Amino acid sequence: MRQTLVLTFIAEDRPGLVEKLSDAVTREGGNWLESRMAHLAEKFAGIARVEIPGDKVSSFKNALTALEAAEGFRLTVEEAAEGAPSGGKLLTLDLVGSDHPGIVRDISRCLAERGVGVEEMETDVREAPMGGGTLFIAKARVHAPASLNEEELRQALERLSAALMIDITLREEILSPRQ
Repeated sequence: MRQTLVLTFIAEDRPGLVEKLSDAVTREGGNWLESRMAHLAEKFAGIARVEIPGDKVSSFKNALTALEAAEGFRLTVEEAAEGAPSGGKLLTLDLVGSDHPGIVRDISRCLAERGVGVEEMETDVREAPMGGGTLFIAKARVHAPASLNEEELRQALERLSAALMIDITLREEILSPRQ
């Protein structure tokens, strides 16, 4: 039987980090299923979902411990729950506005109060065109429960948009099961 694991990792950025992690997965007969990785502030960080034969999980964890010591990785390994969220729908939230502290907190609070979970989120701060300060830009995929009143969520986001002086767009996606 195969075990699905979620790895999180961070290290000083340099060539070969992904190769070292993926080699550890392959050496134990595993398969790299999905991942998200990024270079941030001279660090390389990521999260990956891998599948390892059940009888190789212990030796795989030992290989990761060796990587931590030899390569300066900080790693965590968690057993993964299988399956996609049941019911509900996926929504995409796009946000752009003048950068200021608290935007992510306020948006995530609005979503959480309505039982909406964040599936993925990317944020960035960029110089505004024509020297107009800095812009905060975010894109998120969120999972809304079937019981959610989508119109009430839209109204709450519109009120928040006005208070924060940002533009928020919410649109529905088709919910597809994870592989």
